[in-house]
Amino acid sequence: MRNKLLSAIAVLVVAMGIISCNDDDIGTSISDIQSALIEDSTFMIHGKTVRNNHLRSRSSIQLLGNVSAPGFGTLKSDVVAQFMPTTKIDTVGLHGGAQWIDSCFLTMRVAIGDFTGDSLAPMRMDVYKLNKQLPNPIYTDFNPGGYYLADDLMGSVSYSASETMKKTVESQNGTNTFYEINVPIPVEYARDLFNAYKLDPSLFSSPTEFAQLFPGVYITNSYGQGNVMNFYDIEFVTYYRKYEKFDETTDTIYPKKSQSYMAVTPEVLYNNNISLEPAPSIQSMIDDGEAIVMGPAGLEVELEFPIQEVIDRFKNDTKDALGIINRLTLEIPAEKIANKYDIAPPEYLLMVKKSYVDEFFDRDSLTNNRDAFYAEYDEDEHCYKFLGLRDYLLDIVNKKDGIATQDDIEFVIMPIDVTKYTNTNSSYYYYSSTSTTEVVTKIAPAIANPCLARLRLDKSKVKLSYSKQTMY
Repeated sequence: MRNKLLSAIAVLVVAMGIISCNDDDIGTSISDIQSALIEDSTFMIHGKTVRNNHLRSRSSIQLLGNVSAPGFGTLKSDVVAQFMPTTKIDTVGLHGGAQWIDSCFLTMRVAIGDFTGDSLAPMRMDVYKLNKQLPNPIYTDFNPGGYYLADDLMGSVSYSASETMKKTVESQNGTNTFYEINVPIPVEYARDLFNAYKLDPSLFSSPTEFAQLFPGVYITNSYGQGNVMNFYDIEFVTYYRKYEKFDETTDTIYPKKSQSYMAVTPEVLYNNNISLEPAPSIQSMIDDGEAIVMGPAGLEVELEFPIQEVIDRFKNDTKDALGIINRLTLEIPAEKIANKYDIAPPEYLLMVKKSYVDEFFDRDSLTNNRDAFYAEYDEDEHCYKFLGLRDYLLDIVNKKDGIATQDDIEFVIMPIDVTKYTNTNSSYYYYSSTSTTEVVTKIAPAIANPCLARLRLDKSKVKLSYSKQTMY
């Protein structure tokens, strides 16, 4: 009777084939069952470097400047942007109407140290008014020619990331120090906006309505090759006189009130128009078959993941046994490439199916561990670890009978920016405790900072871990 029972169990196990479970669950043992935990890391991956300057610039940073760095290359970026208008312009107490507006500026701010290049390099920026609506979607290789006229120059200013540009503001949240650049704009622009608001406030009700009145700006460099700055705030600020009466005998005129009429915010359409040319030394590495990632909007790596080999290896080893997949990971060593401004490896890499790249960014997606994965650079071990590939493997096993398609094999690895939200939870059950978790809220192509690294695909490790139970 016992032999018949074991035979029935063996037939059932073979019929089941592959069974998934939690990573730490190896399964229960019964007599005459031999269990083994197996880790296979003999798989190889292959890839090549490709250029890609056609990306959705979904960063909240406006990248502006021009820098040339030996060992890296030449990076140039300018900006086109629509604006979010204020919903209410102060018109009370301006007895002179629009004529009481005295000046206006395009005010741009950069966090201290948030630039690449020489802080003392003299730069000059020009601001032009756009003459038609920006296309949507818009990409990093966008050419602003035809969207503005040379005669529509709104203003110019010389600047650098020096102490003269530093500004400190005190608020309830503490002290905030940043670089501030103010581009003088002809006061007629502010007066025209003031009059347009008084005539029809609905034009300021949404970015779409406002863009019909003011399509936006094109900001570029007309001089300097010393740095690229990361602007996090661009506002159109007006200064005006305002009359106020306190009582029957007391009144005053404030000589310099200020208001922001519009600003570049995440809700409006804007774009970093990027040109990145790798240095000859980088191009030589690419020509030699090295895997190089570089940003912004520069170099990516296309690779073939050996998923079919992984599945076949697992099936062959467990064809007469019960096999349970515990985990599948990929570790890619990365080497820093020496360059003038110490440009570092990307903070994050995205590994996404080649067929899914456009859809991933068009939908503002997050990684799902089936079509896309991300890894953070480990500065101690100098590598990227993609840990969540198990669901990707099981998806092919369970839904495609273990037969991978070309779409399942071809991946792109690219630098990305990752935005995270820290969530804090408190518990008071028996004793108080606090825990924090990080939640990824946004993934975008790496635009915020230049980056550069050599990926050692030849030393990469694809690790398959599984449990095997054999019955006798």
